[in-house]
Amino acid sequence: MRSALKNAPVAALLGPRQCGKTTLARRVAPPHCTYLDLENPRDLGLLDEPLTALEPLRGLVVIDEVQRRPDLFPVLRVIADRRRTPARFLILGSASPELLRQSSETLAGRIAFVEMAGFALVGAAKLARLWCRGGMPRSFLAKTERASVDWRRNFVSTFVERDLRELGFQIPAVQIRRFWAMLAHYHGQIWSGAELARSLGIGESTVRRYVDVLTGALAVRQLQPWHENLGKRQGAALALTPLTARSFCRRSETARRCATS
Repeated sequence: MRSALKNAPVAALLGPRQCGKTTLARRVAPPHCTYLDLENPRDLGLLDEPLTALEPLRGLVVIDEVQRRPDLFPVLRVIADRRRTPARFLILGSASPELLRQSSETLAGRIAFVEMAGFALVGAAKLARLWCRGGMPRSFLAKTERASVDWRRNFVSTFVERDLRELGFQIPAVQIRRFWAMLAHYHGQIWSGAELARSLGIGESTVRRYVDVLTGALAVRQLQPWHENLGKRQGAALALTPLTARSFCRRSETARRCATS
């Protein structure tokens, strides 16, 4: 992230909600930088006139939850194009670069993207915990297994009931939650749109749209084939990030499986 800030006037740190973006940004940012949280009504109100508010700022400016104000991107482009701009901008968002580009004027050539997906491998001693709890910091660091499972349940509920709607996806929460849980069975495998469509009683095109929605929200990663085979249609493998497939198991089942890992 430091390299992105050094090489571009705007750096974007992207990842799912609660994956540690704000914590990382506060550690990287100097003590007296300007920090704007767009979930804070006071900070949001300061940007009613965004050019007037941002133009005089100096040093590093951190804008958290930027997906709430896609209209800021044209303003950032204007500021970034000025010679000897005295400010650098670090924007944090809970959406993928593709979603941000759809709702804003492009910052191509002026912005560097850094994706974050929670904790990765943390050594053999912690591998079993990572496998059971996933890479979300609050789930991984929970004091008990029950607390971790409860946190993941609440995270999934908030994600399907609020976060996806805020990103502009109008999909019934019950339906997308059921789909996400079924998709967990394909974790690390090549997925079949036709099979999921039959199981859910929906069209295959709807299945693909749902996968794209979860991919765009950084909840699922589609892993494309390493080699092309022009004579055979190839599918993509799926990985749930940063949760694991066990996030969708019942609490007792999850505890039992983790105990035997």
